Amino acid sequence: MRILFLSDIHGVPSALDAALAAGDSLGWDRIALLGDLLYHGPRNGVPDLYDPVAVAKRLNSLKDVIVAVRGNCDAEVDQMMFEFPMMGDCELLDAGSKMFFLTHGHVFNERNPPPAGVADILAHGHTHVPELKTLESGLVVFNPGSVSLPKGGSQRSFGYFDGEKLHRFAI
Repeated sequence: MRILFLSDIHGVPSALDAALAAGDSLGWDRIALLGDLLYHGPRNGVPDLYDPVAVAKRLNSLKDVIVAVRGNCDAEVDQMMFEFPMMGDCELLDAGSKMFFLTHGHVFNERNPPPAGVADILAHGHTHVPELKTLESGLVVFNPGSVSLPKGGSQRSFGYFDGEKLHRFAI
């Protein structure tokens, strides 16, 4: 199974479309949304080209292939915009060769990992900084970075699982 990982879209449709276009060139079977889909949050300024309604419409067109989790900027009112569930703090995604624990990162993260043996890979966003590392426990931690508001000197980016390996691509 090939998975496209998108996190921290924060209501910017042009960034979402750029990530989806780049992902389409790779081919994918599922899209994992790692939270903070519509609202930019109180710590960020309003992003250029902010249009959460357009983001919701675009994601709803892909509802049959999406698995999503709630970010710290996502609220119950956001769920009203979507035709797929997105309010859980975590989801498991079986990719055949790997089990993914999907979360935003503000509840579960490297310092508060999922229970041992639940998953091979902890995929999260939240920090807006891409990361790929293996903990002493053997759990792989993967952050694809932010689609719209990169931090820490990183670029806008998304993640990709090709069925065997994890990758991050700048957009």
